[in-house]
Amino acid sequence: MTTFAVTAAGGRLGHLVVEALLERGVPAGDVVAVVRTPGKVADLAERGVRVRRGDYDEPDTLREALAGVDRLLLVSGDTPGQRVTQHANVVEAARAAGVQRLAYTSILRADTSGNPLAPDHRATEEALAASGIPTTVLRDGWYLENYTEALGQYLAAGEVVGSAHDGRVSAASRADYAAAAAAALLADDDGDRVHELGGPGFTLAELAATVSEVTGTPVAYRDLSTEEHVAHLRSVGLDEGTAGFVAALDASLAAGELHTDRDDLQRLIGRPATALADAVRAARA
Repeated sequence: MTTFAVTAAGGRLGHLVVEALLERGVPAGDVVAVVRTPGKVADLAERGVRVRRGDYDEPDTLREALAGVDRLLLVSGDTPGQRVTQHANVVEAARAAGVQRLAYTSILRADTSGNPLAPDHRATEEALAASGIPTTVLRDGWYLENYTEALGQYLAAGEVVGSAHDGRVSAASRADYAAAAAAALLADDDGDRVHELGGPGFTLAELAATVSEVTGTPVAYRDLSTEEHVAHLRSVGLDEGTAGFVAALDASLAAGELHTDRDDLQRLIGRPATALADAVRAARA
């Protein structure tokens, strides 16, 4: 019997990974949902999943949560600047628990990217390499939801505003990445693996065109310089730091750091990634 654990199982990605494991036939009793607030996953507990409290900032809880776990998915934390220490706590707890394989949700091109989110992921990958635990690195691209959740904003404004120029983004749905993580946990891999994950690439101009086609409402892409983008974001209410951060993400997109031509995602999930038009159509519905 193999015991699987998923951290941050109360979050949207972690919850989907647990569901994906169950859909792939893993018995609920062989799955551990590690969460900071167990009450958030009462639905999983009702299905027989073992729920354990584990807080990235409390190493003692992690050691208890990972006892007896064979394969672990470490879902990256959501607080830049704190994640390196938080992730190191999980890695050390996994090492102490004798975890046999650890998968980690990183970012595309983490080893070379200038994306402002990349340093935390790069440091975590280095910690994993030093841990001695066989590791599967899942370098996830952007979520389609990053765009579809802004659909109402695009339609109201009649435009998508950015500074990505003609950079392509390899986005896929959160469910796609969850399915890939489940597949990686179930795979009988030897040694370390690195997967660059993303769906079919598109530019922000193509995003606007797709929104127009699917909804019937004209939406254009307005491409700005980084400085103009920051000024625009400030004008709609973002503070200086947040505006600079968002513009830096588009600069990373413009540099091609959020695009991959590799088919790792499709191979892992055994089907094409969710198409942009389908994601927009679902969000519209």
